[in-house]
Amino acid sequence: MAVILVSSCLLGCACRYKGDDCKNEKILKLAKEHVLLGVCPEQMGGLETPRDPSEIVGDKVLSCAGRDVTAQYQKGAEAALYLAKLNHVDFAILKAKSPSCGKELIYDGTFTGNKVPGNGVTVSLLLENGIPVYTEDELDQLPL
Repeated sequence: MAVILVSSCLLGCACRYKGDDCKNEKILKLAKEHVLLGVCPEQMGGLETPRDPSEIVGDKVLSCAGRDVTAQYQKGAEAALYLAKLNHVDFAILKAKSPSCGKELIYDGTFTGNKVPGNGVTVSLLLENGIPVYTEDELDQLPL
């Protein structure tokens, strides 16, 4: 049985920036045989829901209104890492393209829908600490 850190929005929690979810039934089915630990780094960092969309711009995370939310994203990433370590997670499944949870491809900071290579704040911290990360687009690669 694996312990898996999962973006709460993928579990059906309406915590995304626009107040909705992106429930993934394949991920939910994993709960039959594994422990799923839901996290929303943005909320854990103190951001409200709904909230302005944010993107990584250089070394900062900025909302579309120009608000610097870097500190909240870092705090949320640290909280997710703390929970991951506390619960000895085997790996994480996080929301693709998100400025927190995106892996290998994130929005480019122009708020135009363009994407660039990169990792979200939480993904970077988890990977730096040896925790493998997958997105909902990589479920066929899970080490189960």
